[in-house]
Amino acid sequence: MEISLSRVHFPVTTLGPGRRVGIWMQGCSIRCPGCISSDTWAKKAPGTNVDDLLVRVGSWFKECDGVTISGGEPFEQAPALELLLRGIRKLTTASILIYSGRRLSALTDEQSVTAGLVDCLISEPFELKSPQTRYLMGSDNQRMTCLTPLGREIFGPLNRQANDSDRRLDVMFDEDGVVWLAGIPGRGDMARLQVLLEEKGSYLRTTEAKV
Repeated sequence: MEISLSRVHFPVTTLGPGRRVGIWMQGCSIRCPGCISSDTWAKKAPGTNVDDLLVRVGSWFKECDGVTISGGEPFEQAPALELLLRGIRKLTTASILIYSGRRLSALTDEQSVTAGLVDCLISEPFELKSPQTRYLMGSDNQRMTCLTPLGREIFGPLNRQANDSDRRLDVMFDEDGVVWLAGIPGRGDMARLQVLLEEKGSYLRTTEAKV
C-alpha cells in the first residue's frame, strides 16, 4: 500500500517529549484558516510505499523517544495510516502521537484509534480566534486524549499550560537545501521572523494559511 507523504525528519523536539521521528502526511480537506502548514493541504497521488517508508525511518527508531504523525490530515489516509502504525509498533515500543484536525467524536470508530495503535491523540480543528495557551496545541479548543497506559504515562503530565521554554522551533534541512521550521509557533511569530530576516537581507516564505 502507498501513502501520500509530505516529509519525514529526525530528530523533532517540538512536537512531543524527547527526540521524536516526525512524519508529515500530505493532503487535508479541513483547511483551517491560519493553519501554519498549508503546504500540506494539496492532495497528491500516493507515491511512497509504506514498507519503504518504514525502512527509511527504521534506523531512527533505535535512538528516538517517540513518533509524531501530523499533516495534512492523517485520517484522510486511514488505511495507509493504520498499516504504517502497525509497522511502527513492530519496530519500536516508543510512544506514538497523532495530530488530527478532526473532532474527537469523528475519530472514535477509527481502527487506528480503537486498536491501541495510538498512544496520544491531539484532535479538533485549529481555531485562529481561540486563545493559544496550552502546551503542544495551536489553539485552546484542541483536545489531548491519552488512549493507552503509555500515553497516560508520557503525555498525561503534558496536558498543561505552555511556558516560555515550550516556545521553540526545530530547524530542518531537506535534501534540496530548503530550510524548514517545525513546531507550534506563537501567534504572529512567523510574521515577526519574516520581517527580521528581510531586514537582514534574507527571505522567508511562510506556509501559514491566509485568513
